[in-house]
Formats: sequence, structure tokens, C-alpha cells
Amino acid sequence: MDKHDSDHAIARESLYGTTPEPTYAGVTSFMRRKYTKDLTGVDVAVLGVPLDTATTNRPGSRFGPRAIRNASTIMAWERPYGMEFDPFDKLAVADVGDCYFDFGRPENVPDEIEAHAFNIINEGPSLLTLGGDHFIAYPLLKAHASKHGAPLSLLHFDAHSDTWSDEDDRIDHGTMFYWAARNGIVDPATSVQIGLRTTNHDTLGFNVIDADTVHEKGVAAVVEQARRHLGDRPVYVSFDIDCLDPSFAPGTGTPVCGGLSSHQAMSILRGLKGIDVVGMDVVEVAPAYDVGEITALAAAHLAMEMLYLFACSPRRETEDR
Repeated sequence: MDKHDSDHAIARESLYGTTPEPTYAGVTSFMRRKYTKDLTGVDVAVLGVPLDTATTNRPGSRFGPRAIRNASTIMAWERPYGMEFDPFDKLAVADVGDCYFDFGRPENVPDEIEAHAFNIINEGPSLLTLGGDHFIAYPLLKAHASKHGAPLSLLHFDAHSDTWSDEDDRIDHGTMFYWAARNGIVDPATSVQIGLRTTNHDTLGFNVIDADTVHEKGVAAVVEQARRHLGDRPVYVSFDIDCLDPSFAPGTGTPVCGGLSSHQAMSILRGLKGIDVVGMDVVEVAPAYDVGEITALAAAHLAMEMLYLFACSPRRETEDR
């Protein structure tokens, strides 16, 4: 396409490469990737899941996928700083729109999300999912476990453990990793939770690197410890934006002071280059509480770090050869 063309989200011919257009105009998709339902040749599908009925505090993350896509346009004109290569030179990435579910039948929503995700990854692409509240990670994990085998290892960034127990298998963004562990979908012993700063005495065996540890020991020590726990196992990466301190991410439903900076989070993700990533999500962006779109922008940057991490994963290196 001509370098002066616009609306790359619909006019783009190739799924590869970065082509700039005005950041303030045009049809928005995540990082100006092509909007398409055609998965032919797609390495990573970007999927929005606009669910926020499982939140326990402020709603609004149903608008998160749209906000992240919009904020990403300011970054879409060049390779993110510090990356050794442009992920879009190695990965064919398409934005496949949002997962449809009937909000009037909430009891069916988890199965609808799981089926939608599995139908995509079963055709070959991996998923980068934009939330939506954090409950969506549960059906997403189930879909990935069906594809890659259970249990998976979980790399989880959050202010909360999301492992609070409940005797009923209910829709809640604070209980889903309890059920993921209980049902054998993830292995707590080979999983890592980073940035936690709320009290839950029962860790269920998850390896916890809380926010205080990140601040006191630094990024390099956190990366070393996380890499040791994750090993070479298939890893699902889940990033709740409230892992960041509210000064960096005010636009979320359950903000907690004392969190990570954007730089710390991005550096940890980049430092884990080489882990075997099979799926990714960024969740809990609630733009109604945002200031100057800084939360959505942070989420877009973190999503790009995940794409870079995925592009560097061993399975991608094998496929490239």
C-alpha cells in the first residue's frame, strides 16, 4: 500500500510490518493491524472480551478493549524503543474484533468465551486478549489448556492474588485462579504472581513476588526468580493493569497503592525473553476512571511487550527455522 494511505486497519494488505499513518485519525485497531476474521497465515490474533459483570468494585472494563486499541495508535508508527526487532516483522498479527456473548444470559458467558477463544487457537493463531475484567482469564485458560495440555504455568501480574476460595463455581474476578488451580488448569508450583499487595494467607502454592519485593530487590532479581519457577514449561501470561500503582494506572476497578511502575512491569516482561509463551491477556482497563488515557496507554505498551516476548519464545524460534 502507498505510504500515504490511511485506515490501515481495513486497507492493509500484508499482516506484517509497521506502516505509519496519522495517530489522531483513521479507523482504529490494535496497533493499526488489519481487522479481519480470516485467520489464514495469522500468528497472533488480537481479541477483545468486553465483559465487566464479574467485577467486585467499579465496573467499566467492558470498554477496555476499545480504549486500549485507541491508545495504541499513538505507538503504531514505529518499533517500540529498546526492542531488538519490530515484533510485526516476525509476527503476522491481526485484530479479530471482539468476542460476542449474550449479556442477558450471564450463566452462558464463560462457555461462550472459552469456545470463541478455542475456535481461534485451534486454527493455529495464538491469542493476545484485551479485557474486560479479569474473570475472562478463566475461560481463556481453559481454552489454552485444551489446546496445549494441562496444567499450564501462569505468569500473573496483579495487585490481588485472585485465589480467594468460594464453594460455588461462580463468576467472579477474584476467584478464577483458585478454580484454575483446583481444577488442574494451572500448576501453582511452576507459576508466578508478581506485584501482589493485598492480603490472602492461602497462596495455594503459587510462587508470590509481592510489590514490596519488586521495589526492594529490583527487576533483575525478580526476573531471575520468575524464570527459575517457570522453567521451560508452556506459560500463559495474564496482566491485570491494577498491578501498576494508581499513579500509573488510575483507570481500573480495584486500584491499590504501592504498585509497580510502568517501567518496572515492562522491564520484567522484557527480561523474561525466552520463556515459552502460549497465550496472553491484558485486563481491567476501565477508561471512565482514567486520566489522559494513561492507563489505556500503559496497557497498550504492556501488550506490545507481550508480543515481543511471544516473538522471542522457543516455539517461535523453532517455527521460524
